[in-house]
Amino acid sequence: MSRVGQPELEPLDARDLRVAVVASLWHETVMDGLIAGAERALAAAKVESSSIVRAPGSFELPIVAQALARQGFDAVVALGVVVRGGTPHFDYVCRAVTDGLTRVAVDAAVPIGFGVLTCDNEQQALDRAGLEGSVEDKGYEATHAALSTALTLQQIRRA
Repeated sequence: MSRVGQPELEPLDARDLRVAVVASLWHETVMDGLIAGAERALAAAKVESSSIVRAPGSFELPIVAQALARQGFDAVVALGVVVRGGTPHFDYVCRAVTDGLTRVAVDAAVPIGFGVLTCDNEQQALDRAGLEGSVEDKGYEATHAALSTALTLQQIRRA
């Protein structure tokens, strides 16, 4: 796990943003950590208007993110976990989720925080979930990135 080059996460004031978090139902313990990390980032940035919705799995994240973007949210955070198995299913799902979320962000011009863990095993997911003993907090990081991007877009649109 490389953290080389990771920027310092500066404090944000995103109190005026409407933010939605869409989280997969698979891998409950990991998802609980990712959601908690997202909630910590929202609180740290003083976000006053946020919603959390659930999707059946990671594959469904893009369509739910698209619906949320169309509802006028300033940023959407997508949280999920895909753990490699013994078939190519992992590759298909990871590609579909990544491409789908990218398309939603570009088509809707709404930042989508990418908090989808793509791991070789459950331990890697736990290490990134922001749980006690985790070395990373991807729920927090994805939310911070979405908020930061939304604030940047606000500045650009006002210029």
